[in-house]
Amino acid sequence: MVILYWIALTQTNLSYNTNVSAATTLKRLVVGPFTHEQAIARIPEFSLAMLETVAIAYAGTLIGAILAIPMGFLAAKNISNRLAYIGKGILNGIRAFPELLFAIIFVAAVGMGPYAGVLAIGINSIGMLGKLYSEVVESIDMSVLEALKASGANRLQMIWFGVIPQIIPEFSSYAIYRFEIDVRSASILGLVGAGGIGAPLLIAAQQRSWEQVGMMLLIIIVVVTLIDYLSAYIRRKIV
Repeated sequence: MVILYWIALTQTNLSYNTNVSAATTLKRLVVGPFTHEQAIARIPEFSLAMLETVAIAYAGTLIGAILAIPMGFLAAKNISNRLAYIGKGILNGIRAFPELLFAIIFVAAVGMGPYAGVLAIGINSIGMLGKLYSEVVESIDMSVLEALKASGANRLQMIWFGVIPQIIPEFSSYAIYRFEIDVRSASILGLVGAGGIGAPLLIAAQQRSWEQVGMMLLIIIVVVTLIDYLSAYIRRKIV
């Protein structure tokens, strides 16, 4: 790596152009949030927008976590047998599209606002959580199911008493981890009109109000960091 970096720095023709505008913008973006009166005055407004973003992520994750359970069982080979290919195909199809594309579709379908963001995150979460759930189901201890079957349990009882107790901790952990990801995604979906802090962030950037942009980015960083620490703590307790 040292040799590669040496070659890159000595053999590449590098030219640097001083851009005062870029330096000024960076200063306004980093220092401005702490000194600009208008940016400081709009902290409550930006905080409410961020709270809406977290609510969108929570609602979308909740929808995805619930609907991904039957999809996970459908895609698990040791439960669905041949039907597992259908479940895996559906989940692969959902995961092929990013949240942003779903948001554009739902904004056109149901209008601008948080509802479109919730639907976009919910549908996309089904694809990812369904895949993770199916892998958890496929890794369960089948000897427990065989013991239940030998004792006369039917298929529903085998799933309820043999499968569910084994998968609940990991299902919960994956759902919480997905919530972390969805908070970040919800911040972006507002750029296409799906609610949350993305819309005011885009407007402020278009108006070159870099102090307000920096303040919103600072709020996003703080909230995401807190959620990361909280979710990591909860996952350790669950697993």
